[in-house]
Amino acid sequence: MNNNKPQPGGWTIVILLFFFMLLNFVDKAIIGIAGVPIMKELNLTPKEFGAVNSAFFALFSISAVVTGFLVNRIQSRWALLVMAAIWAVTQFPMLGSIGFTTLLACRVALGAGEGPAYPVALHAAYKWFPSNLRTLPTAIISQGAAIGVVLAIPLLEWVIEETSWHTAFAALGAVGLVWVAAWAILGREGSLVVQEAETGRALPRISYTRLIFNPTSLAIFATGFGAYWGLSLLIAWFPPFLIQGLQFSPSAASKITTLPWAASPFVVITSGWLSQKMLASGITTRWARGVFGAGCVTLGGIALILMPQMPSANLQIAMMVIGIALPAVVYVMGHAMMSELAPVSQRGAMLAINNAIATSAGLVAPYVMGSVVQDSIAAGSGAAQGYIHGFFICGVVCLACGIFGLIFLRPNAQAARFAAG
Repeated sequence: MNNNKPQPGGWTIVILLFFFMLLNFVDKAIIGIAGVPIMKELNLTPKEFGAVNSAFFALFSISAVVTGFLVNRIQSRWALLVMAAIWAVTQFPMLGSIGFTTLLACRVALGAGEGPAYPVALHAAYKWFPSNLRTLPTAIISQGAAIGVVLAIPLLEWVIEETSWHTAFAALGAVGLVWVAAWAILGREGSLVVQEAETGRALPRISYTRLIFNPTSLAIFATGFGAYWGLSLLIAWFPPFLIQGLQFSPSAASKITTLPWAASPFVVITSGWLSQKMLASGITTRWARGVFGAGCVTLGGIALILMPQMPSANLQIAMMVIGIALPAVVYVMGHAMMSELAPVSQRGAMLAINNAIATSAGLVAPYVMGSVVQDSIAAGSGAAQGYIHGFFICGVVCLACGIFGLIFLRPNAQAARFAAG
């Protein structure tokens, strides 16, 4: 095996998986884009709308873990095909007149289908790339999410304004079916199954207790959790914050909403490239992945904590963009570090467990934000103050998780301990 080259066809798979993640996040993000008209049509309170967004994560983590263990035994290309088909099907009920219960059920079903998406996509991609070349493919796949939302937000806003939010959901379902057809024709399974730690020895099978409860894995989980708290608020609450909190028009809000998503590809892909260059120059993964990723989460938390102190709406938005875009680096670094620790036969499960724990923040954060906003309105402080308080809470969570990562992320040392048996 040549450790300096991917398998032939690997980059084709990366491109397909890039579009897979593009669809994944547009399907998530449309609920925020259509949030205000949905709340008006269905007469939802902020707390109820927060519950709808949190419900998306009700089966998200469970599905991710179950599928993670499953793809250790079946080809990941079939799991990806089924997931994308579920995403498409769950969009079409929105085309008709629906109530709160139907909306809730469709979001729960979509969450169950999307839970395993990112870890299974990376597990599939890692079968085409050796360990030292995985950071950049990981960054590219992960940024299908951000680029997709940037492209989709203006288009979906236009569809909602010209027709209705119902039509926008159905359009996403149709696009999802197109990807399913493309993957059925072009998707293939890689055959790269050899893995070695920095010591040069192949990793033996390791008990899941040791894989999960060592300090590095716990720090990977923590940094991902902190970063995802902010991402789940971006998906669910950023457009309503701009419209209800800062009094922007829906058209202006749709343009501003693209900012954190537009910043993310530059931040994440550049950091992925830089991390890979650091590794090539001999810097250990403790610094090139661990300190790098946790440091970005820490800085993002500081930006969100400072957000309420900003004297203008523009500066508040700028701090929020920094606070959510910068921690996204850990989505790349965390999974790359986990693939460094876990034997190939257990990698799919560990990537899924990592993703499940990180994304469990989405089960809590949207509801917390809705509750804070509703309580602020009830107290007479207004929606804007509630949103600011909610993002401050996000900053505290992010900062604490980032500091934990700075202290305990030592993937190269942990992989060497596992290799030593």
